[in-house]
Amino acid sequence: MLFLVAALLLMGIALGTAAHLPVPVTLIAAAVITVWLLVFYLRERRHHTEGTPR
Repeated sequence: MLFLVAALLLMGIALGTAAHLPVPVTLIAAAVITVWLLVFYLRERRHHTEGTPR
């Protein structure tokens, strides 16, 4: 339950911030976060397919 409250609080802060930023800045920030997550996903996927233990 505490995790859900914290997640909703963080989401509210993030959405509140995005609502006050200009649209181009919001889109640029979203693109940067998307690229960051994509790179993380690809690195994790490659690491798990190699089969090497951490």
